[in-house]
Amino acid sequence: MTDERRPKRIEVPRDIADREAMPDDLDANVLGPYSVPDVARRRMAGVVYVAGALIVTGGILLGLPSGMWLVVAGLLVIAAYHLVSGWHLKVRQGEALTVANRATEFAAGHAAATLNFEGWRARPVWNVLVFSADEPPSRRALVRVDATTADVVGSYEEAVPEVERA
Repeated sequence: MTDERRPKRIEVPRDIADREAMPDDLDANVLGPYSVPDVARRRMAGVVYVAGALIVTGGILLGLPSGMWLVVAGLLVIAAYHLVSGWHLKVRQGEALTVANRATEFAAGHAAATLNFEGWRARPVWNVLVFSADEPPSRRALVRVDATTADVVGSYEEAVPEVERA
């Protein structure tokens, strides 16, 4: 399948949204496109913790109990964590869907992506669920895309099991 035919993002046509009575809080046609905020915002929190540690240090120098050094140490540890886990999100949802579509061996139809975090430094990874374009879908895949490099971290593909209909 050529890249031109692969979806670039998740879209629900207006007529389908109306027919299925999609609630306004789930309808991107009403709300507009949603973008996951950049994880690098954690660095700002780290700077705030450093500022707090400096304020407490100043208080200690002005007469607060010396036991407050534990508070300073705690604030600096939290600040360090926020600074090292503040990854820049270089791969957005649309690009993650494109990478996942290329990684599957079938023509992609519906897809959904969610951002998760891996490891103690909370590295962002997109988990993309992709279904085949046939109706009903006969194949599905889970593709994991690194949100900082666009590399495929892992993937699993299988046939959709038959579901008994009542």
